[in-house]
Amino acid sequence: MPNSNAKFRCNHRGGQEAGRRELVSRSLQSAQHCLEDQDFGTAYAHYLLVLNLAPELKTSVKETFQFTLFKWAEELDSLARIQDLFNCYEQALELYPNDEVICNSMGEHLFRMGFRDEAAGYFHKAVKLNPDFADAKENFYRVANWLVERWHFIMLNDAKRNLTYLKAIENAVHSGCTSVLDIGTGTGVLSMFAKKAGASFVYACELSKTMYELACDVVAANNMEREIKLLHLKSLDLEIPKHIPERVSLVVTETVDAGLFGEGIVESLIHAWEHLLLQPK
Repeated sequence: MPNSNAKFRCNHRGGQEAGRRELVSRSLQSAQHCLEDQDFGTAYAHYLLVLNLAPELKTSVKETFQFTLFKWAEELDSLARIQDLFNCYEQALELYPNDEVICNSMGEHLFRMGFRDEAAGYFHKAVKLNPDFADAKENFYRVANWLVERWHFIMLNDAKRNLTYLKAIENAVHSGCTSVLDIGTGTGVLSMFAKKAGASFVYACELSKTMYELACDVVAANNMEREIKLLHLKSLDLEIPKHIPERVSLVVTETVDAGLFGEGIVESLIHAWEHLLLQPK
């Protein structure tokens, strides 16, 4: 009896495997027929089934799956079925999480719909995955022009202004301010000034996802990623000890454009003084 049961289980597994292979084969054939008929939605559904049943085929069907996804996404876009479009890309990225072509395409759709900050995130990921991907690099620079305000470049190239900030931060740190919070860090320049001045703990928050990711790259390029804690948060949302372990002794900021009103910098600074700074002795 034990041998009979083992043989039954073996035959059962063999039958299941044969059934899986047959379903995969038929689904692939159906997908090809649908592509020939330009029925991209049905073809996409067949490829999803194939890739979920046979993940070992991911490499061999990758290009055809991408083509099908992009064609179906174009149809969904033209029909204003935006949620369905996003669902398709989410499914595709679950199957191919490190595919720069799919990330770039998702970013292009988001950009056309006006979601520029989110689009920049996908373009940035695509470039990270493949630094030689020309389309993704061009897209990232294009969306960055929308998101990174011109005044920021002017500020970064203002040597006199930067030197003044550097001296003021150095004076504060040398006077005993050992922990620093940089509100609206942008590229992370003030945070790096604080760390180079000798601050023991430096935290920086940035609301814009694009600027946050840029700051991460700049800080890493200067080998300070382990010394400066970057947070993708609005300063009003910072909590102790959830985000930073304790109150800081110095707050720095250069949020001096129209964001003064849009980002509520006045409220942010009051909040910082009340909840993040050391209480005056």
